[in-house]
Amino acid sequence: MKIILSRKGFDDSNGGQPSPILPDGTMLSIPIPDNDSDTIITYDDLCFEGKSYDELLRNLPRKKRPDYSKIKCHLDPDIRPNVRKKRIENWKPAFGQTETSQGYLHNAGVTVGDLFLFFGWFYKTEFNNHGCLRYTCGYKDGLDFYDHSDLHIIFGYMQIGKILNDPEEISKYFWHPHSSKYHLKSKNNTLYLPSDHLTLAPEKPGFGTLKYDISRVLTLEGESRGIWKAYDFLMPDKIIGQTRKNSAKGKGLYYAGIWQELVFEGTDEIINWILKNIL
Repeated sequence: MKIILSRKGFDDSNGGQPSPILPDGTMLSIPIPDNDSDTIITYDDLCFEGKSYDELLRNLPRKKRPDYSKIKCHLDPDIRPNVRKKRIENWKPAFGQTETSQGYLHNAGVTVGDLFLFFGWFYKTEFNNHGCLRYTCGYKDGLDFYDHSDLHIIFGYMQIGKILNDPEEISKYFWHPHSSKYHLKSKNNTLYLPSDHLTLAPEKPGFGTLKYDISRVLTLEGESRGIWKAYDFLMPDKIIGQTRKNSAKGKGLYYAGIWQELVFEGTDEIINWILKNIL
């Protein structure tokens, strides 16, 4: 088994703000904006407990607030059931990848049985006196770092049960962004479907989203979100198919640059970490 760390959701360039950790602990990964003309879903089409993503984002601070109700988005990975206002009959979860990123996954030997761990940029939120969602106050001495900081956190997972490369097969998943004409033109456009159950934990489904827990936080306490706890099994020499270095100037682990996935061998050490802290 290989383990794939996959960065998803809002970032500095796409969205420009952290996805919210809701007061009940739900980590609501907000999909990035999508300018693909074939994409039809907007932030107003997505909802959580009766509130649209547009409404949730509208109340979260940002200097230049776009009208999310009219902005299309790239819902991928699509692993949260019933997230659309308009339900899709026979919906199935899926994750798509293409171009250079898919080339890396292919060259690294990612296949059926391997496990994606999805992580992203999050910040805790609370309701103000008017019932509107807001980010908690910035970190200060005397406050818990993880309650008031930007964090990289693992929010979901998918064990690969099937891999689709045939455009005709992918197009059957019409609700997924990688079934659009734009993505179907790509030679290596790929759709990953989950297994029925997790091999590591057979009582769990092959895909899912996770609630907030400090054990799922990658960020090292006291550091910026991109500096992680220095787990030995995530060090550069453990990455399959890439040559990287730890760019952290002091303690911790930091991988510079824009990247989507890193692939690791499923050693006993990383598997034990996943079973104890993630799943």
